[in-house]
Amino acid sequence: MQLRAFAKINLGLDVVRKREDGYHEVKMIMQTIQMYDLIKIEKCQESGIHLTTNLPYVPVDERNLVYRAAKLLMDEFQIQQGVTMDLKKFIPVSAGMAGGSSDAAATMVGINHLFELNLSTEELMKRGVTIGADVPYCIMRGTALAEGIGEILTPLPAIPFCYILIGKPGVNVSTKTAYENLNLAGIKKHPRIDDMVEAICRQDLKGMAELMENVFEPGIIREYPVIQKIKDRMLEHGAMNAMMSGSGPTVFGVFNDRRKMERAADSLKESHLAKTVFATRVFNIGGKNK
Repeated sequence: MQLRAFAKINLGLDVVRKREDGYHEVKMIMQTIQMYDLIKIEKCQESGIHLTTNLPYVPVDERNLVYRAAKLLMDEFQIQQGVTMDLKKFIPVSAGMAGGSSDAAATMVGINHLFELNLSTEELMKRGVTIGADVPYCIMRGTALAEGIGEILTPLPAIPFCYILIGKPGVNVSTKTAYENLNLAGIKKHPRIDDMVEAICRQDLKGMAELMENVFEPGIIREYPVIQKIKDRMLEHGAMNAMMSGSGPTVFGVFNDRRKMERAADSLKESHLAKTVFATRVFNIGGKNK
């Protein structure tokens, strides 16, 4: 079976507080977009998990969330038969777009179907959080308010149709780095996540775009000014707004006009500010992760 592992962007991202266990509580709005990795999963006679990828620097052992996701379910249900998995990466790595988490989510869905485990979406999500905080959302997909460490999810109405332009510079930012550059006590203005939820519920694309904000941005932009340059380039070419997604460094712009998005994409490519430029749209269809 072949599955699509869809990328996500954060339309709004706030860090509320640091918990005693060291984790941070967040409040953010997640959105799936039409950009995806492909995972092919097959049963095989040889026991164990056999993973291959199209990128030489992506690990194929327990350091890879795909491997860990398959192992989690196969160990729990004592599956003796082996699997071969081929992962084709298209979502940039360390980009703040949950590529690894989405790969893990698709793997769990695939193993569940392949071996007829009959786990519900909710049961998969409960197991997924042990692999990563974004995995439950990547199983659910669509538009959602995420709270807690990202695992408390409230589905929201699909946002109005719009175009999304992705621009990732040639730098990687880990979540650890993002938190190290975040001065939580010094944040004077937090994103208005509740107001954004209301804008989405009333299908107000302009109002939603105006409220886009990410608390990680100032610290990461200080470290990597190219992020601001990519944002500015998108805004100059008609983006309703542009923002860094997740812990960065990927920037996305929201457009209500396809031609404007295409012109912005051409300009971004010519500027060489972004290593990856990808024009797409939101993905609001629920159902099976196939």
